[in-house]
Amino acid sequence: MNNLFQNLPTGVDETIQVLAQSGAVTIERIVSNGQASPPEFWYDQDREEWVLLLQGEAALAFDTGETREMKAGDYFLIPSHLKHRVSRVSRDAVWLAVHFR
Repeated sequence: MNNLFQNLPTGVDETIQVLAQSGAVTIERIVSNGQASPPEFWYDQDREEWVLLLQGEAALAFDTGETREMKAGDYFLIPSHLKHRVSRVSRDAVWLAVHFR
C-alpha cells in the first residue's frame, strides 16, 4: 500500500509521477512548488483530464477567458482540446490527475 502524501518530492521543480496506467487511462500525482504555466503557453490535450487538487490552492485559466479558482478538495473535468493553463499555484500543491479517452 502507498500514500499520496508520503515521500513528497522537495525542491524547486514540479514533479509528475505516474501512479497507474492501463490502456487509455493514466493516473498521475503532481507535486507543484509554485510553478505556473508560462504566460503564452496553453495545454491542448487529446484526452479528457479530470483533476483533483488534494492540497494547496491553484487557479486554472482557459482560452475562453474563464478562470477557475481551486482549493483543496476541488475537482474539475477538462474536456479534450479545451486549451488551459495553470495561472497560479501554491508552493504546497498536490494534484491527482486522471487522463482518459
